[in-house]
Amino acid sequence: MFYLKYRPQTIHELDNTQIRERMTKLLDSKELPHALLFVGPKGMGKTSTARIFAKAVNCDNNIFSGNGTSTEPCNTCANCTTIDNGGSPDVVEQDAASNRGIDEIRKLIREASFSPMTGRYRIYIIDEAHMITPDAFNALLKTLEEPPKSVIFILATTNEEKLPSTIISRCVRFPFGTAQSKDIVSMLKRIAGHEKLKITEDMLTLISNYSEKSFRDATKLLEELVMQDKLTFDDAQNYLGIRSKGILLEVMQTGTLAESMSWIEEFTETGGNVKRAIEDSLNTLRLQLVAKSIGNTSEQHLSFSLKELSLLIKLFHGAYANLRISPIEALPLELAVVEFYNARKK
Repeated sequence: MFYLKYRPQTIHELDNTQIRERMTKLLDSKELPHALLFVGPKGMGKTSTARIFAKAVNCDNNIFSGNGTSTEPCNTCANCTTIDNGGSPDVVEQDAASNRGIDEIRKLIREASFSPMTGRYRIYIIDEAHMITPDAFNALLKTLEEPPKSVIFILATTNEEKLPSTIISRCVRFPFGTAQSKDIVSMLKRIAGHEKLKITEDMLTLISNYSEKSFRDATKLLEELVMQDKLTFDDAQNYLGIRSKGILLEVMQTGTLAESMSWIEEFTETGGNVKRAIEDSLNTLRLQLVAKSIGNTSEQHLSFSLKELSLLIKLFHGAYANLRISPIEALPLELAVVEFYNARKK
């Protein structure tokens, strides 16, 4: 799998520019915090970053060991390789979704009191940290207030709002956010280079646009297209069920109901993906709504009024929600289009 095969192994390889720069500054300062908080959606590189950090501070061949000048992990010493293989006794990954109670946290705290066995630091990576129970958080808080010198906690969460403020205040926060398109494209170029794939910039941008702003999803989508041998822009568009961006909306703004319904029929008969078509339309409608609201004429590519844009967003949003319960995939979209034309007549 590309996602595992090309997982970043050093700070320099981190695809998220902001996180890469912040982590570089943190390691360069050599003043390591006792607790880090990684916040952001899935697929943003939180776990990869945590593992790289664990390797860096325990590496035998960099500045932290006194055997080099770089803060990067060497990825060849015993500590780096055992961390990579998941066999290091000093780096513990715990999923709080299934280990959330006070007994599990107390066990972790007891282990944290022991000195590292092979490295300089014991690193505890707690994923989905927001799932920890209130009592367990209270127990963990005492350790965060007076942590052992050789222990660093890394809490990763997709839902920061559920974390107690007392926990957040004792951590150095790293907001991962959603992936920027330029960072996703850069990552895809790196993978394509390793795989010796001939892929155009347009296609990489296409993948980025349909990856839900996730590094992981973009990597999976690239691999899917490679496996299906859809490596040209047109082949990728057809495979993803995409036509030119916003084309249904272009038909709807000037065409008749019959023309719009014919477009949907042809779209589905040629393998178009209705879910992605609605997502694409909603994204376009949102951008047009914002542009028209603030008077940005250069970004207004559709002639719908604000009232029409608002109605279309509501109708397409409803169609999207109804996809999972509809026995006919295209039916929610067809109903939304019919309702729009009926409202237009009034």
